[in-house]
Amino acid sequence: MSSFAKGQGVWRGQACLRFVLGRGVDDLVEYGCVADESVAKRRANATRSEGEMRPRKIGELTGSMGRVIERMVSGHNIIKQFQELGYVISSYSRNKTFGHDFPQGYQSEIDLFLENGDIAILIEVKTTLKAKNVGGLMNKLERFRRDADAKGDKRRFMGAVAGAVVEGDAKEVAHENGLYVIVQSGKAVEIVPTPEGFKAREW
Repeated sequence: MSSFAKGQGVWRGQACLRFVLGRGVDDLVEYGCVADESVAKRRANATRSEGEMRPRKIGELTGSMGRVIERMVSGHNIIKQFQELGYVISSYSRNKTFGHDFPQGYQSEIDLFLENGDIAILIEVKTTLKAKNVGGLMNKLERFRRDADAKGDKRRFMGAVAGAVVEGDAKEVAHENGLYVIVQSGKAVEIVPTPEGFKAREW
């Protein structure tokens, strides 16, 4: 039974509507979410419209992230930049999964994976890059290291975070933790210059 008491005769916000949505307009009135049927219909129509809009917004964000990744690998743009930093990249893959041999919930995915026989750079891409995303990638790198060790993979792993928009101190936090930062620059992407004394962390 819902915590919304019958007969209260007042509108309790979107939470009440979602509780009875799909049961019929009469239930809105019966459970006291609204005072009368006309109000119930208006509220129901508004919430349905909101729900119909949500997939398009999510799709737009997903498409934005996809465009950032596409710009990274188009013409080997980001690969060339890492090569200029001294890394030899021979291949890349998108949406690389790992941890399949570990317990459920351990498995994860990396948006972009640059590699050769000695090193691999794991890149996490966000539409809006936030400081908390740095910790998320570091956790993935730790798990990826354990997964690689279990398979006898002795390569060194490094990380980079990328964003269409960089929020707050995300760039500084990433650099402090030895991660590269990649941002949009016009129609392409670029690796943000690292501060003096920066040393890429290896896992």
